[in-house]
Amino acid sequence: MIEKLLFYVFAAVLIFAATMVITARNPVHAALFLVLAFFNSAVLWIIAGAEFLGIVLVLVYVGAVMVLFLFVVMMLDINLARLREGFIRHLYIGLPIAAIIVVQMILVVNTGAMSPGEMPEPAMPIPEDTGNTSMLGGVLYTVYVYPFELAAVVLLVAIIASIMLTLRRRDGVKHQDVAEQVRVRKEDRLRKAQFPRAADDGRNDNEHPDR
Repeated sequence: MIEKLLFYVFAAVLIFAATMVITARNPVHAALFLVLAFFNSAVLWIIAGAEFLGIVLVLVYVGAVMVLFLFVVMMLDINLARLREGFIRHLYIGLPIAAIIVVQMILVVNTGAMSPGEMPEPAMPIPEDTGNTSMLGGVLYTVYVYPFELAAVVLLVAIIASIMLTLRRRDGVKHQDVAEQVRVRKEDRLRKAQFPRAADDGRNDNEHPDR
């Protein structure tokens, strides 16, 4: 009973946050509502017993993607009036697409494909003290170990490519040479400057008892 109540509460907050994402006039507010939607989605995953997906949703999307997206939105000077210019013009395209998505969701829910009773029985008995995180890790690193390693290599290549794209030389931009900074000597940085002594003003020490 408590789980159902929590499910409906967080589902209602999720629907509200998702609605505010597409209706908020300020992009920063829309991004913050999207963070709220991600948090509620993670809670729903945890209530459904998929704690791994909930944790990944918080760490990856809320902790990395949305923070970066929010930072970019706040740093850019976005013209809100210009963004709303083509809303009515493209409305006749967006409404049919939205209607098709709603019809598809209704058909999926009404067919009973998402009912727990229709799920096939597992091939092997699952111990009660085994969570889905350990089961997912076991399958990922045994059955799908080669696709997993291939995906890791692809991501590594993408990271290296993005770094190489940002390392191109630009005019007027200062670059650091770490090797040159390490090899620096104090003789190269410090220079002794000799200044001439102040000229004698013709007065002796007797005229200046405070000396």
